[in-house]
Amino acid sequence: MPSPDAPRIAMLSVHTCPLAALGGKETGGMNVYVRELSRELGRRGFYVDAFTRSQNPEIPHIPDADLGPTVRVIHVRCGPESPYPKEMIWDYLPEFVEGVRCHIHDEGIRYDIYHSHYWLSGWVAHALQSLYPAPIVHMFHTLGRMKDLVARRPEESEVGHRNYVEGQVLRWADRIVAATPRDKEQMVKLYGAAPDPIVVIPPGVDTELFKPMDKAEARAALGIPVDQELVLFVGRIEPLKGIDTLIEAMALAFKDNTDLESHTRLAIIGGDVSDDPAMMTAEMNRLHDLRASLGIENLVTFLGKQDQTSLPLYYNAAEALVVPSHYESFGMVAVEALACGTPVIASDVGGLSYIVEDGVTGFLVPDQQPAILADRLRFLLQVEPLRRAFGRRAAAAAQQYAWSHVADRIIEQYEQLGMRVR
Repeated sequence: MPSPDAPRIAMLSVHTCPLAALGGKETGGMNVYVRELSRELGRRGFYVDAFTRSQNPEIPHIPDADLGPTVRVIHVRCGPESPYPKEMIWDYLPEFVEGVRCHIHDEGIRYDIYHSHYWLSGWVAHALQSLYPAPIVHMFHTLGRMKDLVARRPEESEVGHRNYVEGQVLRWADRIVAATPRDKEQMVKLYGAAPDPIVVIPPGVDTELFKPMDKAEARAALGIPVDQELVLFVGRIEPLKGIDTLIEAMALAFKDNTDLESHTRLAIIGGDVSDDPAMMTAEMNRLHDLRASLGIENLVTFLGKQDQTSLPLYYNAAEALVVPSHYESFGMVAVEALACGTPVIASDVGGLSYIVEDGVTGFLVPDQQPAILADRLRFLLQVEPLRRAFGRRAAAAAQQYAWSHVADRIIEQYEQLGMRVR
């Protein structure tokens, strides 16, 4: 255990719990980022308290998170204690601030850094800073104005306070972490942010969990037939993820090719297939309808959300991961797949353009172009030596994203802001 005066970090993740399973309605790469960075900082001798909104009154206020002896996940009241749309959490943020304040008061502690994630947490960090001064390090993970730019329907646009608050957080925070150079450029261009406080530090991947393994063993563990070729999608079920483009591409690539169609499947991890159909999100309903209208129910399977520990099996069992998003500030699932030695076919947008090396570790394709995506899918599945070559290069390239490297750079920012690493 570190000494009692070791640095303390308040990791703020209001709307998504770092312990949640990937692919749920409000979970994705961000909760993985918060969990793994907290775990790595704990290994370095920091005390880390990850504050998140309580979504279930039956879960203890401070559950056994198994993230290390100096890392805690702390659930704070913030509106209804149930799953709740993140767009509606804004009105309850003062309650969240009060919950953290009470925790600080009751334990008689002070934090050396507020490290906030997403715009809601950025607002909370600023409120806490006014009560208990400490520097703010902030990461947006996605930008509201970028989501507005790629929205195809009015209901996909950001509403309420988000874009204004993001502009304010860019001015409040002492340091902004951007996932890629493009992410930083978008902050400067779309919000008029000063570039100097923005540092580019890519998110990381657990290279001990996500690593190559025998494909036959992975398939056997999942019950996947040896002769079946698996195309994989992992992520939230929402329009921004471009799953409709992928489903259309599957129809174009395989519906009229009897040989390929007979032993090819697309597995979609995300959402929850146990939901009653009447309770499914509009996007899940739309995707089911699209699959039916294209006549490819036998080609596309929805697997629901999966625990993080099962994902390496799926990545290793797959011939390719497809990330057809319209916008990704980074694209953590792409790095996880690469670390497992699985080629990635991704939209040439945002952080994906930096993660996937076109023609080296996978393919980059234009956004919302199912015919081009179908062509790349067919080609990759038909040329096994290319898949093997992509996979070897992918596993090697992913090593640069190990969490140990990410933590080194994050701690450097803490030190520049005056935190003494004891």
